[in-house]
Amino acid sequence: MSGTLKCLALKIAYDGTHFHGFQRQPGLRTVQGVLEAALALLVGSPCVVKGAGRTDAGVHARGQVVSFCCGDWQIPVDRVVPALNGVLPEDIAVLAAAEVPPEFHPRYDAVLKVYRYTILRRIVRCPLSRLYALHVPERLDTVRLQAAMDLLVGTHDFRAFQNTGRPVRSAVRTVAECYLREEGDFLHLYFAADGFLYQMVRVMVGTLLEIARGRLATAVISAALAGGERKLLGPTAPPHGLCLEEVRYRQDLFAGAEGSGSSDPLEVSRARKA
Repeated sequence: MSGTLKCLALKIAYDGTHFHGFQRQPGLRTVQGVLEAALALLVGSPCVVKGAGRTDAGVHARGQVVSFCCGDWQIPVDRVVPALNGVLPEDIAVLAAAEVPPEFHPRYDAVLKVYRYTILRRIVRCPLSRLYALHVPERLDTVRLQAAMDLLVGTHDFRAFQNTGRPVRSAVRTVAECYLREEGDFLHLYFAADGFLYQMVRVMVGTLLEIARGRLATAVISAALAGGERKLLGPTAPPHGLCLEEVRYRQDLFAGAEGSGSSDPLEVSRARKA
């Protein structure tokens, strides 16, 4: 690396169906790996990409934020979106780009992350939503569901809501909002927090669905928060219904820098071809 160091943040969207998660893994197709390969094509040298969230295999994103620093970067900021989208595959798109200081970190500087989990509530499955929504043919009690979600709001030790695999110094997180939105046959569950543990949202969703089905009592949420016992809770929900909607910072990184592409994972391919 030589020349002037340029650091950029990108807002990206991707359909996670054919990615083995965000984080680079040898021999596997990942979001980080694909982005770094695209940057290498443009720059001619390696650029390491950092992400705001390490989404799992099959998890989608509408508003993931990444950053990188490269020497000899020649592309003006207002041309980064079309330049990268010209070499990226159709299941990932750059929505906006902005210059950031070298010390910026998309994960550690984030103040809030918003995830959405989508459920299809009807007896007959929908082939067109099978990669983006969990099909639940049983009746769900949305009143019980929202009551259970309310118990998650606040600052708690969420160690019961994580699966093993990524050790952390502290499992204390602050959940700012948990709410549901109904859209026809679809039920969207939103979770906003200052951070999430490994598969935390999916454990929450799996537990909330058991409560909404009447198989678990709402009180298991409080008991798990108090005792930290994973076994009190429900199963881990599948990844394909989960989407990283937004990452917020103290300042709007991309004010006035939006690209022309859609942030909807279902529209990424169409935006790429437009």
